[in-house]
Amino acid sequence: MLYKISTDVVARSPHSVRGYLLLMRLDRPTGYILYLLPGLWAAVLASGRRPDVLAVVVLAVAAVLVRGAACAVNDVIDKDIDSRVARTVSRPVASGAISVGNALLFAAAQGVVALLVLSVANVETALVAAASYPLIVAYPFMKRLFVWPTAFLALVMSMYVLIGWTAATGSFDYPPEAYVLYASGAFWTLIHDAVYSHQDKEYDRKIGVRSSALFFGTATKAWLTVFMLLSVGGVLWAGSRTSLGWALYLLAVVAGGFLSWLLVRVDLDDPKSCWNTFVANTYFGWLILAAVLAGQFA
Repeated sequence: MLYKISTDVVARSPHSVRGYLLLMRLDRPTGYILYLLPGLWAAVLASGRRPDVLAVVVLAVAAVLVRGAACAVNDVIDKDIDSRVARTVSRPVASGAISVGNALLFAAAQGVVALLVLSVANVETALVAAASYPLIVAYPFMKRLFVWPTAFLALVMSMYVLIGWTAATGSFDYPPEAYVLYASGAFWTLIHDAVYSHQDKEYDRKIGVRSSALFFGTATKAWLTVFMLLSVGGVLWAGSRTSLGWALYLLAVVAGGFLSWLLVRVDLDDPKSCWNTFVANTYFGWLILAAVLAGQFA
């Protein structure tokens, strides 16, 4: 339903606005859901109860804006690469529909508004988000410099765990469970981005771009299974450090089973199968959120 709402908003928008909505990937909500959910895990776990509704709204709105800014920066830096890949050739910057200057201004505007939104929760949350911005800008260069760029992306995306934790507590004093939850989010990112990267592995190989698909090769599923165990295990350990009940453990194990099933059935040589599995990863994130919430009551 969220996917339909997002695509309808973009499709019905004025032509002068549509390019910018496409630039921020508003028509593809999977990306900002994957970014947001670990932040919500943290907000619930840190609060020890159901999180404040305002904090959830603030985190959701900011996630869309930060992800939108990241996509705009990424498209500027990758415009020459995007123009050589069938899946990305029509992106607004690569196609020339939006200039580099306007894309960067749009990215900056989204980044500033996101900080203002997060400051509604507390100023500390905005400061943590601001600290993540240099990492967001640096990420697109990693595929040129680092053999495994997704490892850097995992560190960037999991910053939303600390942002969510700070939104709930208003403090930079993070307990061990916050860092373990950060690691859980990072391992999950390694999984869904590796699957995503298999869509373009042939183009990446020809162009000379580094990716998880090329780094892991035929051993991809074995590595992703290890990351799945570490991600779910981290959630279970973080939950054990709190007063959450048995429902957390039950639903977290169910989430792990679901993610295992996704990894078994995905065909890494079929771009459509990879895309569907990437999108389906959001269900794992929702299940973990349900686990943390349910643990408040049982």
